[in-house]
Amino acid sequence: MTSTVQRSQDSQYGGHDEYATRRPVRHDAPAAGFWRAPFSRAYFHEVGFALSGLPVAIAGFVFAVVLFNLGLGTLVTALGLPVLAALLGGARGFGALQRARARSMLALDVEAPEPVRPARKGFWAGTTARLTDPAGWKAVLYQVVMFPWAILSFVLTLTFLVTGWVVAAYPLYHWVFARWTPWPGYQVFDFTKDGVHHQYFVESPAQIAALSAIGFVMVLLTPKLVRAMSNVDRLAIRGLLGR
Repeated sequence: MTSTVQRSQDSQYGGHDEYATRRPVRHDAPAAGFWRAPFSRAYFHEVGFALSGLPVAIAGFVFAVVLFNLGLGTLVTALGLPVLAALLGGARGFGALQRARARSMLALDVEAPEPVRPARKGFWAGTTARLTDPAGWKAVLYQVVMFPWAILSFVLTLTFLVTGWVVAAYPLYHWVFARWTPWPGYQVFDFTKDGVHHQYFVESPAQIAALSAIGFVMVLLTPKLVRAMSNVDRLAIRGLLGR
């Protein structure tokens, strides 16, 4: 009876039960409240994931494209197969990096795929096993498919993050325009149509308050946008880089 209870506890709390040790832990960071989201730790982590993801995506994309083309171009010789095997091994390495980033920044823990196990010893046996590795090919696909998404995530995150706070803080630096420029305030537009010159400046207290309010709305909505984009990353990491 005691051993049965102990096995049950091990299974429940991640002890030595085989299923408990092999089961992947997958959880997402809880979303903060609407008003607290722009200042929450989860939001800053997701912003960090989007901004730091671009250089990683560039490196992974260049690595995948260069080695894939090099491998295909040299398939007529014996060199092509080891190059493609190196591509798959390197793509697995990039996949491990992305899982580590997701674990630390997105609160997402995805179990790594099974390692490649050649049926026999030898260089060509290892190369053949690597070439038939589904996890390696999925990792290559991740580097290629998610590269445009990494660019979009970086641009949108940085644009909304900076624009929201700059516009919201406009009352703090409104005086700069009147003192250091010929404008009485921020110039929204300036054009001439049908001989009529049109100009619009943010200068009255009501205009300043309205512009600042627009900025705060962007600040409050940016976490929703960043969370939606990071959820796409979560799905891709689960589907292409997990077991």
